[in-house]
Amino acid sequence: MQAQQIQLVRASFAAVQLTVNQPGALFYDNLFAADPSLRGLFHGASMAQQGQRLMTMIASALELLDRPATLLPVLRQLGARHSGYGVKESHYATVGGALIQTLEQGLGVAFTDDVRQAWVDLYGVISSTMIDAAQREAVAA
Repeated sequence: MQAQQIQLVRASFAAVQLTVNQPGALFYDNLFAADPSLRGLFHGASMAQQGQRLMTMIASALELLDRPATLLPVLRQLGARHSGYGVKESHYATVGGALIQTLEQGLGVAFTDDVRQAWVDLYGVISSTMIDAAQREAVAA
């Protein structure tokens, strides 16, 4: 990602954290509205805690955007672990859509075309890295 895109995603994520009460909960509301079957992947987990963990994970990943040599192995581990939870490749598109929807809802007019593209590009890297790791994990098993 380019430095300007990194700056855009970091600033927009910080803004969403300030403007949306429980952005993780909003994300999961959007996710389950898009595909109610995904709720079954959480096996009774506290969605409030899950939402907080998601926001913490995203914040941590954003801190590492300018250090891909550190970030990519973490994403690979997440991808391998998520495949064990039953996450399928097709789920990543639904998650990406819910993420973009959540950002758009939280940012309103501040969710410009440049901000959207920066998030789409970022999510493309995240999802392709995690999917690749999950596929490698499946082959190795």
